[in-house]
Amino acid sequence: MDVCQELPAVFDGVKLAAVATVLYILVRCLNLMSPTAPPEIVYQDTLLSRYLLKSCPMLTKEYIPPLLWGKSGHLQTALYGKMGRVNTPTPHGVRKFLPMLQDGATATFDLFEALGDHSTGDDITMVICPGIGNHSEKNYIRTFVDYSQQQGYRCAVLNHLGALPNMELTSPRMFTCGCTWEFAAMVGYIRRAFPQTLLVVVGFSLGGNIVCKYLGENRSNQERVLCGVSVCQGYSALRAQETFFQWDQCRRLYNFVLANSMKKLILPHRDSLLSLNSSSIADADLSRVSAATSLMQIDDSIMRKFHGYSSLNEYYEKESCVHYIHKITVPLLLVNSLDDPLVHPSLLAVPRSLTEKMPNVMFALTQHGGHMGFFEGAVLLPQRLSWMDKAIVEYADAICHWEKKKRWSLCERSGHGDANVCSLSWDMCVS
Repeated sequence: MDVCQELPAVFDGVKLAAVATVLYILVRCLNLMSPTAPPEIVYQDTLLSRYLLKSCPMLTKEYIPPLLWGKSGHLQTALYGKMGRVNTPTPHGVRKFLPMLQDGATATFDLFEALGDHSTGDDITMVICPGIGNHSEKNYIRTFVDYSQQQGYRCAVLNHLGALPNMELTSPRMFTCGCTWEFAAMVGYIRRAFPQTLLVVVGFSLGGNIVCKYLGENRSNQERVLCGVSVCQGYSALRAQETFFQWDQCRRLYNFVLANSMKKLILPHRDSLLSLNSSSIADADLSRVSAATSLMQIDDSIMRKFHGYSSLNEYYEKESCVHYIHKITVPLLLVNSLDDPLVHPSLLAVPRSLTEKMPNVMFALTQHGGHMGFFEGAVLLPQRLSWMDKAIVEYADAICHWEKKKRWSLCERSGHGDANVCSLSWDMCVS
């Protein structure tokens, strides 16, 4: 009898132990014990940086992710990858086609007009480069564009070459991790169509690499550029490729998932890649793409060949912004998250070292946010706008007002009187 009476107590103890184990795993996996904190801001002490820290509360106050799941970089990343954003608006734009690039490719971008005047009264265009294989129809892009339009920004969003569904290639080439040709063509169009406009350059993930490389490739690319913003990029593809084979933070699994996504973009273009004249791609290359289980295998099989690189290491070395970013002289905000499962913490040494050498660079590192997540909100449902959306626009607004005041001061000293008239020769005025 005593043994029978003790059995329920034993079972209850097992149940409690099981519940405690599950709760422990949930707390660890969801990172619930991790404290919230303001972003770590790395910068040089200058008049501009002091002004930005006063003008951009998003950079100095706590970033508070959704309570139950928002401290998990994996869940933030997964929600971004699956949904992009919630309650996504549908901004109305016009698709532009830019044929006759260097190799006959046709670049496309979507143009969205501002929904009101900017607070400075200036004509300002955000030129935006999305993440890997993305385009203007992605939810996170639509949310950011809609918010920027409401704040008085015209927006031009690049559609990565080969990423738009149901659009055939006109040359045997797709986008790569560092080719700036399509982005340069879009910016060139904006400069010609709106000669008075000032530019804010924004890049997300892989797009961050492209815009920083573009700005640093040629000093003329920075003309009439107010500032640049890069979010969640890895800075050096050569260094990043080694980390993508590690199981730490499930990075090898993400590598496999991203490779599958890339295959879905590349393989539908098989006929175009093989049939167009001067194609460097063979059927065997596409067969290797079909069998690939990592981004590196895809890059080695096909992506590096689009630009004639002889090896994968050469491709990653030449396509990374790390060799160009130090030539950027306009204000530059670099944003990363410490729990980003795609960007190894060792890669963040690049923006840290840049801030030591370049007074125009500010590096913001959040504790949470994952890769391109940065959701805010209550316990379960996140808000429509992310911390990232608000921080970028806030930073851009602050820079726009800073440059406006600087132009007024320069115009007064030069005797021009009216900064709006002086802005006709803006590059000469600020040099």
